[in-house]
Amino acid sequence: MNNKFLCSCMALLLVGSGVVYGQRRAHRQHRLMPNKEMALQLYSVRDLIGDAEKYAKNHVEVFQRLRQMGYTAVEAASYRDGKFYGVSPEQFKSDVQVAGLMPLSSHATRVLTDEEVKNHDFTAAMKWWKEAIKAHKAAGMTYIVTPWGDVPKTLEEAQTLCDYHNAVGKLCRESGLLYGYHSHSHEFQKVGDEAWYNYFVSHTNPEYVFFQMDVYWAVMAQQSPVEWFKKYPGRFRLLHIKDMYELGKSGMVGFDAIFKHVKEAGLHGYVVEMEGTDGTIDIMEGVKRCANYLRRSPFVKASYTQK
Repeated sequence: MNNKFLCSCMALLLVGSGVVYGQRRAHRQHRLMPNKEMALQLYSVRDLIGDAEKYAKNHVEVFQRLRQMGYTAVEAASYRDGKFYGVSPEQFKSDVQVAGLMPLSSHATRVLTDEEVKNHDFTAAMKWWKEAIKAHKAAGMTYIVTPWGDVPKTLEEAQTLCDYHNAVGKLCRESGLLYGYHSHSHEFQKVGDEAWYNYFVSHTNPEYVFFQMDVYWAVMAQQSPVEWFKKYPGRFRLLHIKDMYELGKSGMVGFDAIFKHVKEAGLHGYVVEMEGTDGTIDIMEGVKRCANYLRRSPFVKASYTQK
């Protein structure tokens, strides 16, 4: 056996041991990061579990990996005809809990037709909501959140929509659930002389409707989340924590300031969402980096659950 061959073997052994050491070190660092309560909006992984077929094929691995990353809860994004991702509410609850996660919330809504808005008629919509509430309770949810809505054309329409959301929120509360609205950027457009978002918050009952501000979209609308927290304290029970891609990467969203003012917001929990990546990593790596960012950030508390 010549010296050149021995040197090659030694080099391979050193490289191999270095890789193993690096993997162990990374694993140890991950374990040493503090555990924090955090949910993931499952729309983030829609390419993996976005319909019944994908869900059946991939949900076990996806849920297990989310728990390993440090996520403790999920927010659903596929309620339809009494089912979540094509399975019964009870099955969805079991799937989530078996992985060590909690079914925190769900994005679901019944949009009023133009005719219903015009006639201020919520009759058919409330029948839909009664069935949806029953399904969400069976799935173990705490919150139902309307994920979007059009900007009303007139102040009369605006008031009708506020009345509708108040009615939905009242029905949810009577059934033991809490109801909210998730905002994007278009809600900051004006209706008459007033921003729709301002009218919306000020004309809905805090007992029945909270607001799940998406902090990234608020910033994209040139709004300060913190200023809204100060203007309407206690109205933002949940937040969507999001950036252009991974959290903190763009530098555009002041997460430190946002989390320092969440007591004013009335925060009880937050939901991470990624709408996509920049193409250099896959979505599961992206949501993992988001979890790591929050777990490492000293300005993020371990829990915001309030009694």
